[in-house]
Amino acid sequence: MNTRTIVDSPVKIQSASAYSSMHNGTLIGMRIPRDFFVSSGTGESDITVHAGSYHLALKEAGIEMCNIMTYSSILPACARRIEPPASLPHGAVMETIMAVSTASCGSRATAGISWAWLTSRESGDLHGGLVCEYNGELDEDSARNQLHASLQELYEHGYSEAFELGEPEFVSRSFIPSRAFGTALVSLNFVNYIVPVLDGIDQDAQKTSHGTF
Repeated sequence: MNTRTIVDSPVKIQSASAYSSMHNGTLIGMRIPRDFFVSSGTGESDITVHAGSYHLALKEAGIEMCNIMTYSSILPACARRIEPPASLPHGAVMETIMAVSTASCGSRATAGISWAWLTSRESGDLHGGLVCEYNGELDEDSARNQLHASLQELYEHGYSEAFELGEPEFVSRSFIPSRAFGTALVSLNFVNYIVPVLDGIDQDAQKTSHGTF
């Protein structure tokens, strides 16, 4: 009979000076997404959703080669809509604002996104954008109406006093799958980012968070 002996070994604790030296690199701020393109697609499969109808919808949208991550619904002021790139690196991480709707055979799948820009009432400067997504079984006109109502609600609860809301843009896909699973999607796809480089690590903040070195 084989036996195994487990030997406890002490954990090596790094000295404060070693910990400090690890944190003397470049300090960067929060990434800000900039250029994005819009794409959409539908897909259907008799096998499954994630590796079936959803993947095929991504393929029609031209982004199936990427690892997809999703944001919530805010556009920074620097964001710019561009034309879809000619190619994307296989396996790249693509961060998106995405609406996805999946339905079974004979039921409607509708995905839609609407966005609009905020400008300052005082200066006229662009402040950023608001985005709403729809995932469900409404027809496209009804989805558009719901999205525009959602944008207006967001605007009136936090932005209307200081900003004006521009005319909304709207993109949707809707279909009734003939196979077991069907997916419709619409996506704003970010391809680059502004990364602020801060002046240096705030040693006082480090002492507050980690104790004095």
